Amino acid sequence: MVDPTDPIPVAVHSRDPLSRAGALSQLRLSPEVVIREGAASGPGTVALLVEDALDEGALTRLRQLVRSEGTRAVLVVGALRETELLDVIECGVGAIVWRHEATATRLVQAVLAAARGDGDLPADLLGRLINRVGTLHRGTAGRPGAPLSGLTPREVDVLRLVAEGLDTKEIAGKLSYSERTVKNVIHGLTTRMHLRNRAHAVAHALREGYI
Repeated sequence: MVDPTDPIPVAVHSRDPLSRAGALSQLRLSPEVVIREGAASGPGTVALLVEDALDEGALTRLRQLVRSEGTRAVLVVGALRETELLDVIECGVGAIVWRHEATATRLVQAVLAAARGDGDLPADLLGRLINRVGTLHRGTAGRPGAPLSGLTPREVDVLRLVAEGLDTKEIAGKLSYSERTVKNVIHGLTTRMHLRNRAHAVAHALREGYI
């Protein structure tokens, strides 16, 4: 069993050696993480991928890291189009950091969120996600055979608050649940629906028109 007080192993990936060196220098300032040299990844490791923009090569690497190697991932990116946003989240990436905001504090915050399986999206990106999926939902509304995600009312209530950026403690307070109940609700729906993390669960609920 992993001790929650242990430093989180982080592997930094970038096709640009200068970007990788910069991310490494920032992360080494924090005692909460430990660097996996040689960009080695695997279960229990958080992979931090640094890119200027998302192309097919970067997307393929994200899929490989999360699905094949069992790694949780943080994407540090300079720009991200709305059409790419769902692709990134559905790869299993729950934490995204803009390159111009990638301070040591911000990177460690994203790494910790990814390690917990939480979502950590910039506020402007979360707004774009909601707008993007709302557009997709309106385009399919009323079509025969439109899929139903099968979320319970309690799951929808929790996901609405996750989408608003609240953490577990804040959600518990809003809904008068215990923190354990909130964690169990999220774990139950992500497991049942084969979703990778909170951000993926929010994207799924948005896509299906529940929130």
